[in-house]
Amino acid sequence: MLENELSPAVTDQTVYLKDYIAPDYAIDKVVLDFQLGLDSTIVTADLTLRKTADHDKALILDGENLKLLDLKLDGSALESDRYAVDSQSLTMDDLPKQFTLQITTELQPHLNTQLSGLYQSSGNYCTQCEAEGFRRITYFLDRPDVLSEYEVSITADKARYPVLLSNGNPVACGDNSDGTHWHRWHDPHPKPSYLFALVAGDLEKISDEFVTSSGRQVALNIYTQAHNIDKCQHAMQSLQASMTWDEQVYGREYDLDVYNVVAVDDFNMGAMENKGLNIFNSKYVLANQQTATDTDYQGIESVIGHEYFHNWSGNRVTCRDWFQLSLKEGFTVFRDQEFSADMGSRAVKRIRDVQALRNYQFKEDAGPMAHPVRPESYQEINNFYTVTIYEKGAEVIRMMHAMLGDEGFRKGTDLYFDRFDGQAVTTEDFVQSMEKANDVDLTQFRLWYSQSGTPEITVEQEFDAGRGLLTLKIQQACPPTPGQPTKQPFQIPINVALFNQQGAKLVSRTLLLTEASQQFDFGDLVSRPVVSLLRDFSAPVKVKFAQSDDDLAHLIKHDDNGFSRWEAMQQLSLNLMLPTIKAQSTDLDEVAYQRLLQAIEALLDQPPADKAILAEMLSLPASSYIAEQVSPIEPQRVADVREAVLRKLAADLELRLIAVYASNGNRKEFSLGSEAMAERALRNTVLRLLVTTEKDSHYQLATKQYYEAANMTDRLAAFGALLHSGYADKQEIIADFYGQWQQDTLVLDKWFAMQATIPEIAVLASVHKLMDHAAFSINNPNKVRSLIGAFTSNTRAFHRSDGAGYELLADIIIKLNTINPQIGARLCGVFNNWRAYAEPYSANMKAQLERISQQAELSKDISEIVSKALA
Repeated sequence: MLENELSPAVTDQTVYLKDYIAPDYAIDKVVLDFQLGLDSTIVTADLTLRKTADHDKALILDGENLKLLDLKLDGSALESDRYAVDSQSLTMDDLPKQFTLQITTELQPHLNTQLSGLYQSSGNYCTQCEAEGFRRITYFLDRPDVLSEYEVSITADKARYPVLLSNGNPVACGDNSDGTHWHRWHDPHPKPSYLFALVAGDLEKISDEFVTSSGRQVALNIYTQAHNIDKCQHAMQSLQASMTWDEQVYGREYDLDVYNVVAVDDFNMGAMENKGLNIFNSKYVLANQQTATDTDYQGIESVIGHEYFHNWSGNRVTCRDWFQLSLKEGFTVFRDQEFSADMGSRAVKRIRDVQALRNYQFKEDAGPMAHPVRPESYQEINNFYTVTIYEKGAEVIRMMHAMLGDEGFRKGTDLYFDRFDGQAVTTEDFVQSMEKANDVDLTQFRLWYSQSGTPEITVEQEFDAGRGLLTLKIQQACPPTPGQPTKQPFQIPINVALFNQQGAKLVSRTLLLTEASQQFDFGDLVSRPVVSLLRDFSAPVKVKFAQSDDDLAHLIKHDDNGFSRWEAMQQLSLNLMLPTIKAQSTDLDEVAYQRLLQAIEALLDQPPADKAILAEMLSLPASSYIAEQVSPIEPQRVADVREAVLRKLAADLELRLIAVYASNGNRKEFSLGSEAMAERALRNTVLRLLVTTEKDSHYQLATKQYYEAANMTDRLAAFGALLHSGYADKQEIIADFYGQWQQDTLVLDKWFAMQATIPEIAVLASVHKLMDHAAFSINNPNKVRSLIGAFTSNTRAFHRSDGAGYELLADIIIKLNTINPQIGARLCGVFNNWRAYAEPYSANMKAQLERISQQAELSKDISEIVSKALA
């Protein structure tokens, strides 16, 4: 028998993949009834359960922050000695093979600042159940391999909450005599609890439709608050485009009668793919030309597509356990990247994806939180929604796609979806589908899932003029990572092309590196070619290849691969900056500088057809990426050298840049077409360069653009250029921006971020002041990200030698520990690589980590990050 008592929860339990056991119980059907009240919500869950085998094991249901009001087994109230409840579970034993449970719980959503489970945002109810939020709604087997059919009824005050939504299709609705109303929803597709969703509120919608390739009509609705209803059209168009694309590229149709999207202001993530009811951070839904930048529009298109694509890669086929998270996320990120590439500039999309990988994932691989794409263990699952799972996971899928080709990859995904529809599966199931559909062996390739770290390849070239033979000697190695001191060789596809001295492409091949050291020969060459290596970034690796500046300049001019041209320019820039940084100087090597200048001049003389690529090529590597190439990292020196190069280039290229600025971005009508976006990107890149000259004429150019801009892309670019320069009247323009946009919370996020990233030591005081601003709320993740998150990317102001920037971040993390530990943990990750920094930065970061670790009742989210960073 069990005692009904409240016992302390275990908080430091590590979960291991090797310990996975299939559930002892299945929940075939879930009938939920929500009575939404102002101060509390009553949830009644009727569960139909069965044992998955003949056993007498106890049923342990997950539960957190719940008040249990009633519990019935097969319609009869359970005696108190038949169950036990503690802060994390409800346990029952002596159960029949099949039975029903009715569980009634009470919640207080208005007090839920963690934004996990059922909570309120701007007075509206919404949910976030991934990864383990459903246990904050009712007691349940809150794990992804328990799939159930759901029927949901919602009752609420009709005046306050006229819109009541849940997963699946609407079934019935009605009014009650007490001023409340009810709606019932049914999802016929069995799903795990993490995909459950509910929304209730005073919302408006825009509606459209989509007719599937088989002729079924699907109602499409996007809900938001009334004052934002005019900003949903781009999201609707993106949804329709993604539905069309998924049918054409993957043969996947939508499977319900309705598809609902809801935008909320308070959300820990970007969006959530709940079946038929996607809940989005409003940042990734709301846009018009006056409030959203081109980057915002592209982000909306990408995230709308991502969540829609999850309908198959995540919902219809889901994860067996959370160690398989990349099964849905890595695969779906690859799908949304390809969708965005097809919708716009493929080369620029690849450049930006690689920038994110290098700036964030490579850093994660080099730190204490390094983990494989399929982790072996975790303490807090929220900490494993990482760039390794998502972005590196996507790169693993991309490599498979490249090795199998379009047709072979499609055969593999068709087999995967057809074979595992309605099941919870593993990354191994996905890889096996690729093998079976294509009759290939991917045994060695699987190491990308099980080994952590970023492989490093070293390339040496030899040319035998007498034999006309080029030899590439390539070695691979992967540095030690936590728990994995040694690594086996990966299977690495390396796309290579050779160009002759006249710029003609001679050879294009994919080399497959499978050993620690290999040699590849290219014959029948008249003269030494120039090697274009790792084209389109064909594998997520670091490359050591001592190419001459002349060869890099040749590729900048002649390479027909947009990514490779950009990469050559990045490397040429690094060849100038890194020796200067390592020499602890700001005096640039004049010969190296002239090579970079001449390469840019030649580029401007013969620019690529895609102006968006030109804009990327005129941008120096980010400070964070430069810093990763230096050991130990001295952030102020990195900032000094980068700024010196920018100022010198801007001065020497001034007349050319003025001409580029004048000839771009002058369209009378606003357009989201690729060419119009590319023109704006180029014009604004040039404006930022011109302003670094600190000439009054260029300040006037930027202020004119700011005040006369017909769209937010141009206005924000000018605003940022002025704020991040020596412009004297910053406070006037800051006040003007706020005066115009103080009622738009998403635009104010940009206002906060631009001020937080002003590259001045003294900006720390401004950040402290902005934290007290009426528009800032530590309870809102977007505000925290836009102010504090942006500040941590400010090399100059965050990495102060006195450690004051680190102290501010630690203060925020400590506050978030009791408000929203998930967001606090993500900020805490900024300190992960403290050992890579020079003194006093390293010691100052460590001191703040130790201060955080000493806080009483530290959350699991933050505790795991801190303990691993200090280990």
